[in-house]
Amino acid sequence: MNTHKDLRHLSEAVTETWSRLTADLGAATHTGRVRRNNEDSYLLVQFGRSLERLATNLDETVIQRNYDLRGYGLLVADGMGGMAAGEIASRLALANVVELLVETSDWILDLKREKDARTVLKRMTQRFFQIDNILKDEARADDTLEGMGTTLTVAGTLGRDLIVGHIGDSRAYLLRGETLKQLTTDHTLAQALIDAGVATSDDPASRSMRHVLTAAIGSLDDRIEPQVQRLRVTGGDQLLLCTDGLTAMIDDEIIANVLRSSESAQSACQELIDLALGAGGSDNVTVLLARFTEES
Repeated sequence: MNTHKDLRHLSEAVTETWSRLTADLGAATHTGRVRRNNEDSYLLVQFGRSLERLATNLDETVIQRNYDLRGYGLLVADGMGGMAAGEIASRLALANVVELLVETSDWILDLKREKDARTVLKRMTQRFFQIDNILKDEARADDTLEGMGTTLTVAGTLGRDLIVGHIGDSRAYLLRGETLKQLTTDHTLAQALIDAGVATSDDPASRSMRHVLTAAIGSLDDRIEPQVQRLRVTGGDQLLLCTDGLTAMIDDEIIANVLRSSESAQSACQELIDLALGAGGSDNVTVLLARFTEES
């Protein structure tokens, strides 16, 4: 056994330090100027795992001083249904996302191995169907909840990896430099018309169908797959999640301008809420933002 060679390979392996990004987080929600109740629900979380070297006679190139795995989660849901069913649907969806994550016995917080990335993406898809079944069971047990459903957009960072899961017409955006990119695709009749090439986003037909969902938690079946994707984030990126109460009121360029110019994540969220209200505030509006920076 070539011990010297083995130690050299080990040293080379651990010199790649754990990727560390910190995030300035913000969130805001408002009932709007028309609705009586707020059916939007949101959640910001931070999670992690760490190992710190306290004492050793190993060479410093063999083991790092601190293995600090940190992640951030942004979740938003826009409920629908009669009476208070929409509020219940969005709350149930987010609460059960957390419960399912906490119950996962082998949390994966770093995706250096491709098989771990595949596992996380597969689990994200499974979670959406599990939450869909939970909402269906609740509706079957209570007639007042019949027909309830919710959009669900979830984004989580694992090191520098970003995992996004999505159903409905809430959205996730990524601002990198001057470019704002919509990461999610709306599950609406309007988007279906656009995808089929029979309408554009400015056509009256598609505009009138932009609030008609083609997929939601609470009504999934085997023909519908959640949109799940993996991306990479870096210092300077801004991740935005929002309900359609924002995007129906103000366009993407205004959103991008606010993200570029605001002093903090929280001030950006509040400014976007104020702009949506100023444009009419016809729906509940919720905004979540993470601004990533390199940790020194």
